[in-house]
Amino acid sequence: MYPLQKAMSDFIVSARKYRPATFHSVVGQHSITTTLKNAIQNNHLAHAYLFCGPRGVGKTTCARIFAKTLNCFNRGTDTEACNVCESCQSFNDSRSYNIHELDAASNNSVEDIRSLTDQVRIPPQVGKYSIYIIDEVHMLSTAAFNAFLKTLEEPPAHAFFILATTEKHKIIPTILSRCQIFDFSRIKIEDTVQFLEHISKTENIEYEIDALNVIAQKADGGMRDALSIYDQIVSFAGTKITYKGVIDNLNILDYEFYFKMVDAFLEKSIPKALLLFNDILNNGFDGHNFISGLASHFRDVLVCKDAITIQLLEVGVNIKEQYKTQAQRCVAPFIFEALSICSTCDVQYKTSKNQRLHVELALILLCNIDLEKKNSNLNQSAPASSVSGTTGQATSSSSAISNTTGNQGNTLKDVKPPQPNMPTFSIKDGLKGIVPKPVIETPNEPEPGVNESAATYVNVSSTEFSQDQLATAWLKIASAYKDSDPRMFSTLSTQPPTLKENFIVEFAINNPLQDEEIQKIKPALVNFLRNELSNAEVDIVTVVSETQQGSKRLYSDKEKFEHMLQKNPSLLKLKQQFGLDFG
Repeated sequence: MYPLQKAMSDFIVSARKYRPATFHSVVGQHSITTTLKNAIQNNHLAHAYLFCGPRGVGKTTCARIFAKTLNCFNRGTDTEACNVCESCQSFNDSRSYNIHELDAASNNSVEDIRSLTDQVRIPPQVGKYSIYIIDEVHMLSTAAFNAFLKTLEEPPAHAFFILATTEKHKIIPTILSRCQIFDFSRIKIEDTVQFLEHISKTENIEYEIDALNVIAQKADGGMRDALSIYDQIVSFAGTKITYKGVIDNLNILDYEFYFKMVDAFLEKSIPKALLLFNDILNNGFDGHNFISGLASHFRDVLVCKDAITIQLLEVGVNIKEQYKTQAQRCVAPFIFEALSICSTCDVQYKTSKNQRLHVELALILLCNIDLEKKNSNLNQSAPASSVSGTTGQATSSSSAISNTTGNQGNTLKDVKPPQPNMPTFSIKDGLKGIVPKPVIETPNEPEPGVNESAATYVNVSSTEFSQDQLATAWLKIASAYKDSDPRMFSTLSTQPPTLKENFIVEFAINNPLQDEEIQKIKPALVNFLRNELSNAEVDIVTVVSETQQGSKRLYSDKEKFEHMLQKNPSLLKLKQQFGLDFG
């Protein structure tokens, strides 16, 4: 399946010995090789190509195969080089004068590019084309790029350029616009494993499929890295590659540790989890790598919860079965919470002074996930009487609210009780939204024009009241916030509201932030005013103060700094010199 280049009698690393020699033997880049073959077959060739992507995925290899196939005299029906003609033979023997490779990392000056452009004018001696492969092209200097532009855009008819790079973002746009760009992707784990199986069979090496999976995962999508690791393992293990030998040689944490750790979490066994973590540290593994791997393990357990997503799991067959088994024991909320704890621990690990304790605390939290969920459910189901105002946070008991309410002193004693059928409540309770629902023996339908919030108070008469009475009631509201929320007290007491037609109370605010805060407590304000003024039709509207409509006030630190900067530009230099920022 994978045609090989001519083997040498002396040992040669697998990355060179098994380097693909045809388009068909390139691993994991099917779309790119198909496009290049079609371009050759249809004679639809560009003069410049850019191959970019991660290291070890076949960029330079595809460039060489493309160049070799272009100059082949006897291409087959599958658009592959014949490996027999003089052009192919000279290429295989590294003596071709038509295919030139240039390392831009060591030839990145303007003089090097001038030498290249002079060489481009010379027609090929054998074959039709001169192909120039420039590797690590992003290393060229800006002046060299500019010197190369004209030649790259309008080369002689016999010249082709193939540029290869791992860092496309470093290439200037004028070069990019003159090239056909091919983005090479990371090689999939299954493709890497398949190729390693082929090599093992060719070399008569026994292997465990789980061991090859670990090598492929460690390579992170690079075939060259995978082959280098493979050679290292063969040197260590000889003619038999085992899963145990691979994880020992590469110092990789065994999956079994993670499976045992999750079992400890499910059993809520803190001692078992801590002892297991101690064994991991004693084996020389880093705590940060462990917690990161544990998060990845929970992710793999999660994708095994559904048959649709199990294809995202890139492990061996035996290990995949273990994941399926453990996934059946873990409920989804447990996995979500575990992922959150692991992620938080991972982010905060480097800033922690006692890193081992930091991880151990995360393990303790993981062992108590169900307990925390139970406590959370109890808090959510607490009676309304134990909830503190509009914040929705539970208190320890209803007496806590009573004590808090009593702290308002004489202000609360001044509150008038509502109508006979209405339960008593205080200003602070009213402002917090803890207003008991009125008991109405014979419910009446709300009269037309009465808003929904007033419908609850249909038994309260719509008594006329004056601006002074409104101001007095409003002052009571503001006073209730004097100790608990000074900012709200300042907002409400700055100026009294204005009484409009139809019992509309108009309150002037200075900015949208104040309006947002007023809207949060508006229902409580309206309820208090209706009871205090004995009028069920009272409603509150907010308007922007006329003095603030034409001016912009400064609220954030950044706005204040920019305003000061207009008067004194040297402040910017001071900020940069001391590395200052907004808190």
